[in-house]
Amino acid sequence: MSEHVVVMGVSGTGKTTVGRLLAERLGATFVEGDDLHPAANVAAMRAGFALTDAQRAPWLARVREAMDDASGGTVVACSALRRPYRDVLREARAPVRFAHLVVPPDELARRLAARTGHFMPATLLASQLATLEPLEADEVGMEVFVDATPDQVAARIWAAHP
Repeated sequence: MSEHVVVMGVSGTGKTTVGRLLAERLGATFVEGDDLHPAANVAAMRAGFALTDAQRAPWLARVREAMDDASGGTVVACSALRRPYRDVLREARAPVRFAHLVVPPDELARRLAARTGHFMPATLLASQLATLEPLEADEVGMEVFVDATPDQVAARIWAAHP
């Protein structure tokens, strides 16, 4: 695989779980975008503050660098909520396609309320949903409704992969 697949969406959609499964299927390196946040970003989110574009910029650059540093392709778990953020990721040396995981807001709220050990509080869900810009017609990618097991969702993305 000589391209990158970014598994995107708001917090609680299952990006990490689906991304890991997809990376296994594709034989690609998995990159966890959350691990690349600067400490100040993690502290801000943990305190309940939504990140600004200026705060996201160095993080997105680090994600793109991780994509470029991997030998072969990657599967990346990254929110990539807005078109400009995806534009930064598309600057990677290999082609980039997106898999936008879609989960109903009430299910997202339930998942986030039950989640432990993550810096992203459920209180930021509304700001993420307000920030989210779905893929545009000229962006390479697909919407994937998360209405099945993570393995089945990863299989859908894999089946659509050229």
